Amino acid sequence: MTAHRKLHLNAFIMESGHHEGAWRLPGSDPHATVDVAHFQNLARIAERGKLDSLFLADSPSLWGSVGRRPAAVLEPTILLTALATVTEHIGLIATMSTTYNEPFNLARRFASLDHVSRGRAGWNIVTTADLAAARNFNLEVLPNHSDRYARAAEFVDVALKLWDGWDEDAIVGDKEHGVWASDDRVHAADHVGEHFRVAGPLNVSRSPQGRPLLVQAGSSEDGKDFAARYAEAVFTAQQTLADLQAFYADVKARAVGFGRDPDTIKILPGIVPAIGSTEAEAKELEAELDRLINPVYAVRQLEEALRLRPGDLALDRPLPADLPTEDEIEGAKSRYTLIVELARRENLTVRQLIGRLGGGRGHWTFAGTPEQVADVIQHRFSNGAADGFNIMAPVLPRGLEDFVDHVVPILQRRGLFRTEYEGANLRDNYGLAPVRSQRLLQGAAS
Repeated sequence: MTAHRKLHLNAFIMESGHHEGAWRLPGSDPHATVDVAHFQNLARIAERGKLDSLFLADSPSLWGSVGRRPAAVLEPTILLTALATVTEHIGLIATMSTTYNEPFNLARRFASLDHVSRGRAGWNIVTTADLAAARNFNLEVLPNHSDRYARAAEFVDVALKLWDGWDEDAIVGDKEHGVWASDDRVHAADHVGEHFRVAGPLNVSRSPQGRPLLVQAGSSEDGKDFAARYAEAVFTAQQTLADLQAFYADVKARAVGFGRDPDTIKILPGIVPAIGSTEAEAKELEAELDRLINPVYAVRQLEEALRLRPGDLALDRPLPADLPTEDEIEGAKSRYTLIVELARRENLTVRQLIGRLGGGRGHWTFAGTPEQVADVIQHRFSNGAADGFNIMAPVLPRGLEDFVDHVVPILQRRGLFRTEYEGANLRDNYGLAPVRSQRLLQGAAS
């Protein structure tokens, strides 16, 4: 590890917080999920802490039972456009599915967000492992795992062609001769493939970053290959240091196999930090949140995730021995395996497991003081397990404020995190080079 290596920190924000019981706390707003002012406040807090970026998850279907937790979700690029108006430096990453979108519309949306935010847009690329989403788009069955990733690869290739369709010097603005842009510097995609036929060019000029930061969140074998080929940041859910080290080394090695510099792909595991002025206070917050989980909804969702029938799980017993294998799962394969391995490794009852999942849906949960949170972050960062972390505050805005005001200063004093933003756009935040026009680069090399 080099001495100058710095953490990258992303704020994963959602309504009242990541813990499913957070909305029931006194002072939490049950309507926060559709309150733009709430999210604008969170964006300002994250930017005050000099965090690299903030991230919105999304799915083209209703998330679970509306009885369990706030489930209404604003369209993420529209919401991030509103957040761009109240921030200047922090990156704005939205989740969009390659399974239930078309490349032209998505590429236009992200190019527009990059313009509006002056170069701060990022795309979290997902394939959407959700039957409910399939049924919202004229399908009766979920497309299989490998087909979703094959479509995703072609989808991203088309989007890259569209974003690169405008050369950096395409717009000349020559008023004297009446030439706004040069026709020979705007190029059609002319893509004909297995899944898409897209002519192009994009009807949005080249954006400040050239294209958005590319983010990916799958940890299956297909997901890791996809990340190694395309992603510049990877959000992952791993519980143990050993699992993280293995994932980190694997993805970096695969990136080399695709001809990439492994330093250009940042591995950012999730952490759900319950923070208190004392360890006892932090653990009491964690326990209070767990008490607010409604087990009726939680057990049913767990049964669905594990492909079990209603009534197959008993709260005070461990998971059944005869569960499906990962190969039999067409949905979120890596998350399925993580849940089962967590339960087996720690010999958890179903009640204990839903408590762990209620905090972060399989992400690493930790309760402690700001110093203890900084310690565990530093330990994993310094031991080949992460380039930074996806901060998933269990309660919002309180948890994000606690992290920014009490954990970030410790990391800054240790020389692990920035005290000021280094550049003007999201790629600068992640220490990545600008994306130049491929045609101009080829012309310069010839």
